[in-house]
Amino acid sequence: MAASHGNGPRILLLPGWQNSGAGHWQTLWETQPGFERVQQDDWLWPKRGDWMAQLEQAVLEREGPVALAAHSLGCQLVAAWAAHSAHSHRVEAALLVAPPDTARADMPPQLAGWRHIVRQRLPFPSIVVFSSDDPYCEPARAQAMAAEWGAALHPLHGKGHINAESGLGDWPAGLSLLQSLIPVCGLPSA
Repeated sequence: MAASHGNGPRILLLPGWQNSGAGHWQTLWETQPGFERVQQDDWLWPKRGDWMAQLEQAVLEREGPVALAAHSLGCQLVAAWAAHSAHSHRVEAALLVAPPDTARADMPPQLAGWRHIVRQRLPFPSIVVFSSDDPYCEPARAQAMAAEWGAALHPLHGKGHINAESGLGDWPAGLSLLQSLIPVCGLPSA
């Protein structure tokens, strides 16, 4: 079992379709103690059940609580997993960044298995961060998902899909949002 670092929960990073590459805030966060990317077997043709199984395994392998920092399809993963897992109580909070509208008709065929969006309320505190000009989700759809998930909203203006191309670097404001979700024990420390 992987040990947790410091007093805070282990932070599981959940990238979206095609993973998060160099320069992405998730990749930069991964270099910090207590942050860990959940690896998927197939980043190009993501199967919902396989991705849920990987997240379940990651949660169960960690001692103590975890927090989730999801991007794009990783947000849909959190919703699907939480609706089916008997272990969602192990999650303290989730930061859900740029959830895609996978029900759109123009979604790539690789994401066909994700067209049904799980709309069940999340059993842990969460924040949905969305951008006014995300090419994969209209603001109204992001707001609707947040309402269905019981998540707070944090809008950004002109940040696209809130990824490496958005020019956020290691995105300290995102870390602050994550910190706000776990105020008692805080983020992991070395």
